[in-house]
Amino acid sequence: MKSTVPMLRGAGTAIVTPFTTVGELDEKALRSFVAWQIEEGINYIVPCGSTGEAATMTADEQRRVVEITVEVVAGRIPVVAGAGSNDTARALANSRMMRDAGATHLLHVSPSYNKPPQRGIVAHFRAIADTIDLPVVVYNVPGRTASNVTAETTLELATHPNIVAVKEASGNLAQITQILRHRPRDFSVLSGDDALTLAVMVAGGDGVTSVTSNAAPALVTQLCAAAHRGDYDDARAIDSRLAPWTHAAFVESNPIPVKAALAMMKLMGDNLRLPLVPLASQHHAMVRAALVSVGALPA
Repeated sequence: MKSTVPMLRGAGTAIVTPFTTVGELDEKALRSFVAWQIEEGINYIVPCGSTGEAATMTADEQRRVVEITVEVVAGRIPVVAGAGSNDTARALANSRMMRDAGATHLLHVSPSYNKPPQRGIVAHFRAIADTIDLPVVVYNVPGRTASNVTAETTLELATHPNIVAVKEASGNLAQITQILRHRPRDFSVLSGDDALTLAVMVAGGDGVTSVTSNAAPALVTQLCAAAHRGDYDDARAIDSRLAPWTHAAFVESNPIPVKAALAMMKLMGDNLRLPLVPLASQHHAMVRAALVSVGALPA
């Protein structure tokens, strides 16, 4: 499959899911938001991840989000749908659902809570990649799963023809650079931490699956493009401009600050599902100032 699927590169947005004031999926806001992301030049879209609050959505809601995203994207960029579960059988069912909804790729997080050993992580991802005829992206985020996918495990998975990339959010640059040194040439390494995007790309990474690009898609795309062409002075300048927003976007648990920011930008309501709650009032000024600094709001 790798030989027939272009490598994931550049900036991808792990999009939020807009909800109405009564907690239902806001389809109108979702359509306009995805369209805006494409207009701003984003390279791929990731619906139904942790940023999209997939953990509190029903399977029908998740499928609908992907269907709408696919419809708006209309084949212009990849749609990497979150389909993860700590139950391999459920992960397979989610994968079939996302495939049927039109996703081009699947994002699978390493199983959380169960904390399988590395050979269990390998077996989990191989079961998915052996069964589902879509390219799979491995998502390593120990801060949420409580277990790390080691470099050795990632490199073992990278030899599978249907496993095409890793979203690396371990925060461990030594681990990421080890993957970069030994990965197959057709295997993408994507930063899963906005604060480390520049460092990962300077080391040879291919891009980022970003949270901050929800509010600043053009700048995050420009950062990746500058790094790809080797213009590191430009990349550093963009990274410095993004820094206040990169900090503010994680002042509380993701996606709380991003939802607040998008409401300030009038792109959707500041509506989350419990147990997530709106941004604490003392952080609003910081978020607003950060959005001004990246041009997302007028001074």
